[in-house]
Amino acid sequence: MSRSFLNRKFALGTAALVGFWALFDCIHVVAKGPSAGAGDDKNQSLQAFAAVASVLTSPRCLNCHIPGESPLQGDESRPHNMSVKRGSDGRGTLGMRCTNCHPSENSFTPHAPPGASDWRLPPPETPMAWQGLGIGDLCRTLKDPAKNGGRTLPQLVEHFETERLVLWAWNPGPGRVPPPISHDQFVAKVKEWIETGTACAQ
Repeated sequence: MSRSFLNRKFALGTAALVGFWALFDCIHVVAKGPSAGAGDDKNQSLQAFAAVASVLTSPRCLNCHIPGESPLQGDESRPHNMSVKRGSDGRGTLGMRCTNCHPSENSFTPHAPPGASDWRLPPPETPMAWQGLGIGDLCRTLKDPAKNGGRTLPQLVEHFETERLVLWAWNPGPGRVPPPISHDQFVAKVKEWIETGTACAQ
């Protein structure tokens, strides 16, 4: 057997071995990479939703997203004066409509009734209620169309970006504390939560 033949055989064997290890490494990366990335995405998603939840559980949101029929008021989320009720359309009961006291704009008087266009609670058929929920259940409620007003995730983003009552939370009038992060930060965190998989805590 010639030396050149042995050299060619050795070269072919080496190439095959190198190819095998390259293939193994590629498989290893493919197998490992998405798993690690998925874990990173989940952690990022959970952290993003924690920021979202800091807004949704602030009094500016929580006071109206209630499981019962009576809204709350004030930074301490106390029962609403005059035993106000949700009503059949979320706008109060006959004779005690929300707009009887809540104008289309805030009053400049501290602690006077706040105002925004079409002041209301969510309607009883889709109350979007999360008062008293832990962060995991709040997360699952928010992305469930049966509990979030029938919205898809893109529609949920649009709601948070443009709905006047949502925007009011960052301009609540004198004597009220706004949510802990800005509206732009809030919307960015909602989008980040969605883009990273809408992960929810247990």
